[in-house]
Amino acid sequence: MGFAGRKSGQTGIHGRQGEYLSIDSGQQRIGGRQGGNRMKIVVLAGGISSERDVSLSSGGMIYHAFRKNGHQAILLDVYLGLEGDTEGIFERETDWAARVGAVGEDCPDLEAVKALRKDGGSGFFGPNVLEICREADCVFLALHGASGEDGRIQACFDLLGIPYTGADFVGSCLAMDKGITKDLFLAHQIPTPSGFRLKKGEREQEEISWPCIVKTCCGGSSIGVCIARDEKEYGKAKEEAFRYGDEVIVEQYIKGREFSVGVMAGKALPVIEMAPKEGFYDYRNKYQAGTTVETCPALIPGEKAGEMQNIAERVFTALRLKNYARMDFVMNDRGEVFCLEANTLPGMTATSLLPQEAAAAGMDFGQLCEAILRQAVPAGAE
Repeated sequence: MGFAGRKSGQTGIHGRQGEYLSIDSGQQRIGGRQGGNRMKIVVLAGGISSERDVSLSSGGMIYHAFRKNGHQAILLDVYLGLEGDTEGIFERETDWAARVGAVGEDCPDLEAVKALRKDGGSGFFGPNVLEICREADCVFLALHGASGEDGRIQACFDLLGIPYTGADFVGSCLAMDKGITKDLFLAHQIPTPSGFRLKKGEREQEEISWPCIVKTCCGGSSIGVCIARDEKEYGKAKEEAFRYGDEVIVEQYIKGREFSVGVMAGKALPVIEMAPKEGFYDYRNKYQAGTTVETCPALIPGEKAGEMQNIAERVFTALRLKNYARMDFVMNDRGEVFCLEANTLPGMTATSLLPQEAAAAGMDFGQLCEAILRQAVPAGAE
């Protein structure tokens, strides 16, 4: 199925770039705690997706922020879980993030991770994970990629009555599948590069223009994303993308500047620009310090920033997202803006974009985590 990219006819919102953002969240206000109660929080991270290391890094920072804020927080690997007695787990004086390292240049060895499970990896949830999560006031989802952002954990938690952060199972599913995302972008007149879906073993039904982008349909952190400039590179790009799933997206390559816009409670944060020193904004350039120059607020005209923020808010609505998310954009040399995708559980590492955007809006990292938490917990539940 093809995607015919379109331009939006809306003019956007002016004068918002760099402006302090205040969003009501029950009795809380984004930007700091106002007498909030001490809560039992599970920061759920890890898993067995290609973004495992990013997830653990995000989880470690979130965990430390909540401990600093006075909460009874633990960091739990959703796949490896916790063996043994869990009684009083939230009262333990343990540094749950002690073994979390920096994000490496390459994806983790998932087979080595699976070998750590004593039960042979029977089921996705590790020992005692669901039991511990049910004891918490809220689970902060720091998961990335498959089985974390695709709606399956969200649906499970909904059935078990476990409060969690981020989009629900519907929004997570819609945003994770880039093919469905493209369809909804077009239905809502959201500008996006033209392209088509391709399943493994299928022949292309549409003409390909060089260069093009080939990416896995359900991935993140630019894993399985390649630029193809000719037929030979295209073949290699498809081979790489199909390593991560049976369906890929082939889309128009837009040469230009790359941006991102976070949205919290339906309201856009300041725009951030990412300018890799080499290549495009891939896995290495996202998570290795010093490889990318990031500027927030982005040095672009207020009208153009407002246009991106407006589109980001419309994407948030179109994909039925909740709590918070981040949208990625590219702007060509004619100033045309294209939305590439939505991230329902954005990275929260030392080099991640959303915390930088929040800082430009007046929130430090701890306040950002608190704001996300307070939006997710039902009123009066804490």
